[in-house]
Amino acid sequence: MANPPLIDIRKLCIGFSGRGGTILPVLHDVDLAVCRGESLGIVGESGSGKSTLALAAMGYLKHGLEKIDGEVIYDGVDMFARSPKELQRIRGGKLGLIPQNSGQSLTPTLRIGQQIDEVLHLHCTLPKALHEARAIDLLTQVRLPDPRAILRRYPHELSGGQQQRVAIAMALAGEPDALLLDEPTTGLDVTTQAHILDLLRELAVTRKMAMVYVSHDLGVIARVCDRVLVLYAGETVLIGPAAEVLRDPAHPYARALLASIPRLCDQQLPRALNGRPPSPGSHHHGCAFAQRCALATETCRTERPPMTAGAGSQSTRCLYPDRVSEIDIRGGGGAVPMVCPADSPPALTLKDVTIRYQRPSLLARLRHRALNPATVEGISLTLRHGESLGMVGESGSGKSTILKAIAGLLAPAEGQILLDDNTLLGTTVERRRPDQLRRLQIVFQNPDASLNPRQSVAEILSQPLRLYFGLRGEALQDRMVALLDAVRLGASYLDRRPGQLSGGEKQRVAVARAFAADPRIVLCDEITSALDVSVQAAVLELLNDLKRVHGTAFIFVSHNLAIVRVLSDRVAVLYQGRLCEIGPTAAVYSQPSHPYTEVLLSAVLEPDPDHAPRLLTEDRAELSPPERGCPFQRRCPVKAGAICETDAPPWQETGNGHAIRCHLPLTALQNRICG
Repeated sequence: MANPPLIDIRKLCIGFSGRGGTILPVLHDVDLAVCRGESLGIVGESGSGKSTLALAAMGYLKHGLEKIDGEVIYDGVDMFARSPKELQRIRGGKLGLIPQNSGQSLTPTLRIGQQIDEVLHLHCTLPKALHEARAIDLLTQVRLPDPRAILRRYPHELSGGQQQRVAIAMALAGEPDALLLDEPTTGLDVTTQAHILDLLRELAVTRKMAMVYVSHDLGVIARVCDRVLVLYAGETVLIGPAAEVLRDPAHPYARALLASIPRLCDQQLPRALNGRPPSPGSHHHGCAFAQRCALATETCRTERPPMTAGAGSQSTRCLYPDRVSEIDIRGGGGAVPMVCPADSPPALTLKDVTIRYQRPSLLARLRHRALNPATVEGISLTLRHGESLGMVGESGSGKSTILKAIAGLLAPAEGQILLDDNTLLGTTVERRRPDQLRRLQIVFQNPDASLNPRQSVAEILSQPLRLYFGLRGEALQDRMVALLDAVRLGASYLDRRPGQLSGGEKQRVAVARAFAADPRIVLCDEITSALDVSVQAAVLELLNDLKRVHGTAFIFVSHNLAIVRVLSDRVAVLYQGRLCEIGPTAAVYSQPSHPYTEVLLSAVLEPDPDHAPRLLTEDRAELSPPERGCPFQRRCPVKAGAICETDAPPWQETGNGHAIRCHLPLTALQNRICG
């Protein structure tokens, strides 16, 4: 490298004390160097040490961890040799962090404006009078609609994606020289993600900012990173230019990760990795990946491979780098989802459901003051037994709101929600019968908000098993272990608490708890967003098996449109709480008819450095829909005219259950090319 690295990590070893005082390594002899203006991506499965490495770059270790050896040099000085005051001055200022869980980084009792103002006060020399203008500029850069209104809101009044964008804005407020990003786009929809990544890439170039990305999403890595470092079981197994690593990786593990990724152009299930990574301290000899590698020999199990030259400019930890190309990186791993019969009875029905967060005051009702447009309006859907329905749309489109209403966590202002035999579900959880509660389960996007931090995994899983099935003793133990095995964990996790798990491991526990009730319907709210690609593939296989064997029906909400395609029989597209398009998955993805659907699909990232998303040249996020007309009118690239502003668009049937809601004729919609 021509310039000296801004971040220089040398032979870093980090571990924790096990039983008997034995040190169990989490990171082992990791080297990492990032120069100004360069972006490095760190990839690997949950528990591989990615987040630990990123936090160590700030001179920070989680409770229970300790630095065993090595150096963490930032701007020429070892971070672990700096005083607490020096670290406080650097962190959040010259060295910024965007955490994976934005909800934990925002103070729930302070308005967004106060929190950004605090960052500007601590890390900027900007006069106080200019703080609000700077905050508005930051929120505009991360595509938050109506920044002035956002400044007055509390974190709980924002969606998960909006909270994540606030966290990004706060990290950029101090104008850092280096930025550490731990799953920075996990909660973002595809269009916002693409715009944010373009912004970060531009900042890296114009400000000469060094960036370290930790991400499970190899499409994100392909879009923004110059180099990629692959971690497995706490050690570097591959490092090289992003274009080479993502196109033809020189290590079996990296090739297996690429094979685990669902593709937008393919409805087949991705291929999941067999087995699990070794637990910390359990690996002593040989290659850590040997038990899961298709190329492994007896030598691999006894001899630890050194870092050697691989294909192109890559360095790989493999004894057989010349054979790595034998492993296919694009093969499918399973059958397409089963499409349920058209005459299958409805498991769930929504009839003209409208949901409002705004509650008018008594004075407003007496004055007949008009309400703002509803958050969700006029949603009518049917979910059949054994069917998967995907719901897609940008943050704020009402997807999670609809799931909460179905689960009984929100009361609809209008409409009905029916279960099975047309028995009206109670508007809230408290009014529902136990059998209704068991048959309908929900898995939330953020496991930290749904898992009790004081309970062990065994206590969390045992509750539904005791409540609904009366399991005790050995039968209870066996069922809990089976559930953990199904989500690629194991019996060793029963005694752990959520604080001892990675983000992906916590999400798997939340999935296992939902399945423990043997539900007929599972509501999945971004349940794979925190999972690495190998575990994600395994969970997709699990969901598909449950649907095929037990007839479980799913409503699957996700920003990852490739995952929705893999798992869903039908897809519903929402914008600002209004349905735009609904139909069989193949029809919606092969020939999207609504302009908004095409905008979404064009923004999807692929794990290919040559792929670039097609974004609207002039685009803006919106906080609420217009009072009249088409909800997408202000952003539509093919607006029909004044009618879009005055009249609600009609539904148009294209056949086979595929319908769109637009003023343009079907022939014009299906034959155009979105600009």
